[in-house]
Amino acid sequence: MRCPLDCCRAFGMKTWAALAAVALGSIGWALADGWESGIQWPTPQVVTPAATPGGAPSDATVLFDGTNLDAWDGGSQWKIEHGYAISQGSGINTKEGFGSCQLHLEFATPEKIEGSGQGRGNSGAYLMGKYEVQILDSYENETYVDGQCAAIYKTKPPMVNACRKPGEWQTYDIIFEAPEFDGDKVTKPAYFTVLHNGILVQNHTELLGSTFWDEPPHYEPHAERLPLHLQFHGNPVRFRNIWIREIPPMVGKK
Repeated sequence: MRCPLDCCRAFGMKTWAALAAVALGSIGWALADGWESGIQWPTPQVVTPAATPGGAPSDATVLFDGTNLDAWDGGSQWKIEHGYAISQGSGINTKEGFGSCQLHLEFATPEKIEGSGQGRGNSGAYLMGKYEVQILDSYENETYVDGQCAAIYKTKPPMVNACRKPGEWQTYDIIFEAPEFDGDKVTKPAYFTVLHNGILVQNHTELLGSTFWDEPPHYEPHAERLPLHLQFHGNPVRFRNIWIREIPPMVGKK
């Protein structure tokens, strides 16, 4: 069949076929031989997400599934009922130590409002037993801003107040980068990224050191892996669905 286009008659079908072959070859070369970083990355591990939002993925360590606190030292002091644990007596520590990690936990401050400020639904999650993300009933409850819920205690307040009403379940998703030391020297500070009820409230916040209530934060050299601590501060805060994933460094070779 004869091409009706003047271009084909002018240049001939063979010429256009050759030009098309050159163009396609150039595209193929660009796709196959484009810029490469030169870094040989390991193949990412396959991790199966949970069937429901907030559930533990396949590589997580489940710290509390609503049935027992066997993964914790001191867990026998806390009361377990209806799939949650009620803090009482004293704080609890995981038997296993962790460094850089992703932590998911769900909590509810008491539905009955008693006290005010720091005396209302107070607890805390201490990564490595040292670096605290504050837990507090901050729903219509004034206190110093770097001590309210989702604050890095006495270091930095949350970007927004994302608290639900007293008694309602809330979520923390915490990304923690552990500090690194060379002897007594800090070579890399710790960092927190925190989502409170799905809302970003701490964005790669640099920590100035361990959490203290009566002195400025400062670093003290410690082991690479230490237990997670959940605080009891006199209020019966409830907890459920606690799991943690370790974050190993991903290193490529050049």
